[in-house]
Amino acid sequence: LVLSNDTALSSLLSKLLQDHLEQTNSSAPPQVGSASNSLEIIYVLMMVGLFGFFTVGAMVTNIRARRLEDSREPYNMYIATDIWHKKDQEYFQAKLIENYKLCCVFENQLAVEQPSAQIPEVKSS
Repeated sequence: LVLSNDTALSSLLSKLLQDHLEQTNSSAPPQVGSASNSLEIIYVLMMVGLFGFFTVGAMVTNIRARRLEDSREPYNMYIATDIWHKKDQEYFQAKLIENYKLCCVFENQLAVEQPSAQIPEVKSS
């Protein structure tokens, strides 16, 4: 059975549907080994084949896209070598030193601990 276009396929599918509806509506027992049974199997196999075709196509497209990635892309370089981690660590250390140099401490001379001086006590009355 060779189908030439979509019209023939749709007419075949509509005929299969009508045959199925007639079989379910009739009170007569179903015929064993009818031709529509083999056509139903062909239809199911066709649907599974189309699903497989699109699935394999998506997988091949994904694999091909990954293979075509440029190895000199910054993200791939980051993964391949750990140079960015070293640069980040150097940048962090430079920022830490810069912040340490900018940091200053103000000393309150009155709040400094003086062991020779005694704190006056308030006498309760």
